[in-house]
Amino acid sequence: MAQVPQTLDASAVRAWCGLALEALGRAREEIDAINVYPVADGDTGTNLYLTVESAAAAVEAVFAAHAAVSVIGDTTGTGTGSGGPVIEPPTLADAVRAMAHGALIGARGNSGTILAQLLRGMAQVLAADGGTGETDGEGLRLALRHASDAARQAVAHPVEGTVLTVASAAADAASDARGDCAVVARAAYEGARTALAATPGQLAVLERAGVVDAGGRGLVAVLAALVETFTGEAPVAGAVPVLASHARVVADADVTALECADGGPVPEESAENGPAFEVIYLLDADDTAVARLRARLDALGDSLVVVGGDGLWNVHVHVDDAGAAVEAGVEAGRPHRIRITHFGPADAHTTGSTARPVRERAQRAVVAVVPGEGLAGLYAEAGATTVLARPGEPPASGELVEAVRRAHALEVVLLPNDAELRHTAAVAAEQARSEGVRVALIPTRSAVQGIAALAVHEPERRFDEDVVAMTSAAGATRYAEVEVAERQSWTMAGICQAGDVLGLIDGDVAVIGSDITATAETVLNRMLSAGGEMVTLVLGDEAPETIASHLEARVRESYLAVDTITYRGGHQSPLLLIGVE
Repeated sequence: MAQVPQTLDASAVRAWCGLALEALGRAREEIDAINVYPVADGDTGTNLYLTVESAAAAVEAVFAAHAAVSVIGDTTGTGTGSGGPVIEPPTLADAVRAMAHGALIGARGNSGTILAQLLRGMAQVLAADGGTGETDGEGLRLALRHASDAARQAVAHPVEGTVLTVASAAADAASDARGDCAVVARAAYEGARTALAATPGQLAVLERAGVVDAGGRGLVAVLAALVETFTGEAPVAGAVPVLASHARVVADADVTALECADGGPVPEESAENGPAFEVIYLLDADDTAVARLRARLDALGDSLVVVGGDGLWNVHVHVDDAGAAVEAGVEAGRPHRIRITHFGPADAHTTGSTARPVRERAQRAVVAVVPGEGLAGLYAEAGATTVLARPGEPPASGELVEAVRRAHALEVVLLPNDAELRHTAAVAAEQARSEGVRVALIPTRSAVQGIAALAVHEPERRFDEDVVAMTSAAGATRYAEVEVAERQSWTMAGICQAGDVLGLIDGDVAVIGSDITATAETVLNRMLSAGGEMVTLVLGDEAPETIASHLEARVRESYLAVDTITYRGGHQSPLLLIGVE
């Protein structure tokens, strides 16, 4: 058996996040299937997975950042520095803060948002003493207690028989445990498992459907991963209650007496008139403004959960007037990453329909990751399903799988448009294949390569022929990016300082300059020196207004028979992307 930690430190947090992600990945379909409350939309497992995936990615980023700092600090080239090893792992505070922040910005759905607050509550206790590198069973007990309390406070009207009940039971059981982290973790798991089995007796809709609470089932999986972190062995999967007949939930659940997240049962005559939209957004705002926002949104709808703090919040609510919910956020601060989902006829919260309508699959679709709303619009016009990549927030594999499902096609061509997303896209492709979708991953490394691939996409061709043509077009496109350095760094072109303009060709820094337009021209000249027939420019909102006309004129004057086309990438797009075919 591999060595397991006896205390909770940064490495244990890292291991826990990874194991929790694996556990939710295995249980995702089962949890989706038993999702009947507060909306029978079959996505609780997926939402929990995406939330934990974001948390795990944030923790991995902290470890990677510490490793990078150690390499920069090594002046001997040996990896040990001049006075011995310089690699210092993150502290417990570093890891739990990253975990909480990652979960906060990646939280999906009602249960995912509550899970994010549970992790934040734990982080608040575990990071309280910044100089402590680890904690014992007592610290874990306190963290679980605070997590449960924080989650309840985040929900406008807590309802028993939900993930909140399961979290409280876990904290209660942990409080009575005496021993190390393994003992406390197992007590919390057993308490949660017992509470989960009792949820059908607390919520009538669960009892009628013959299932336990989906969010609570997900939390049990996360706590099982915590046990495995400290013992090296996962609790027996069969011990987790789900109850019989969960396969019929989506089609057969009695939706005429569903209970709302505001704590009261919906009258039978109004059950099919529940809120029509789920609204989620991140919000930059102070505590006072958020208190007013809670009251405003509470009057607009139900399932209200507001989590976060320190100026950044995640807001989740079900409403009929999505515009009013977003407007309330604007009045409170700066909402961003806004997601609005319409509960269609298949979602029991909105209608009394007893079966999901079957929508015929398209033959083929393209799913692409794009940086910036402008490019998203361009790709959408070309028929692609898009996933928006924001600066510093690359999409997780679960988001790509979700996009493949949204495309609803028998065959999908996946364009990651980023070299660093290739592994993430490969994981997503494998998951989609396991669900019966034929997926081809074209390893595009830039959005301009994706544009070239889309330009030759022909759905009427045989799938293999279409993939070969798109791959060839992408591979024949060299790509470059112009950006501004954020800090001093070693590059292939020498040392750059913060504020320098960098020209990257095929992923490597080739030019360091002081002027954006001049650097872009140098980059373009280097690319065209090897030949080319078409130049594609994608401008971010921060690019100089005259840069496009300047570069177009340069091409016309110096490179005969080379065409130039310019697109607007939007405010989240890189400063400038260049493609040469």
